[in-house]
Amino acid sequence: MQPTEPTPGRFEVVAVASSAGGIHALGALLGALDAELPVPLLIVQHLDPHHRTVIAEVLARRTEMNVKLAEDHERIVSGTVYIAPPDRHLLVRPGGLLDLTDSERVHFVRPSADLLFESVAAAYGPQAIACVLTGTGRDGAQGVDAVKSRGGTVIVQDPATSEFSGMPEAAVGTGPVDFVLPLEEIAAMIGELVDTKRQ
Repeated sequence: MQPTEPTPGRFEVVAVASSAGGIHALGALLGALDAELPVPLLIVQHLDPHHRTVIAEVLARRTEMNVKLAEDHERIVSGTVYIAPPDRHLLVRPGGLLDLTDSERVHFVRPSADLLFESVAAAYGPQAIACVLTGTGRDGAQGVDAVKSRGGTVIVQDPATSEFSGMPEAAVGTGPVDFVLPLEEIAAMIGELVDTKRQ
């Protein structure tokens, strides 16, 4: 599935959601992305809130990009991967300022992909890319709809190739998505869309 004439460099942020099977999928994605990605990457991975997480350290082994847990009121920069901390919603405001909240769970989860995607849609509109990877449940489907309604681009891991198909199937079921791809093709699509040679 090829994009129809993407406008190079028009994207400003990539938001990624995953749950069950997500650590492997995120590692594969980050390992295949250009280390000089010209946009920030925001990640919601459902984590056990009762244990200290080492997800940033684990994923940092797969990429030369800077990988870190997101911090409240931090300003995002290109080529850095920001991961929602356990039990905190991750939002981004206009101007690229992060906001961590412990507001109510959404579809029984916190952090919520829906809230991240909705905030990305509001802050970046057509300059946003949202990506849904493997996971159970429906988190991300509502947010995908928000990204599409603001003119953003949506990539979903092919449910048939996902370790857990619930989240990808729910995202595809919301309506039109731009690309449904096997995991190993998603990084190349993101690279083509953001045009890693523009800077």
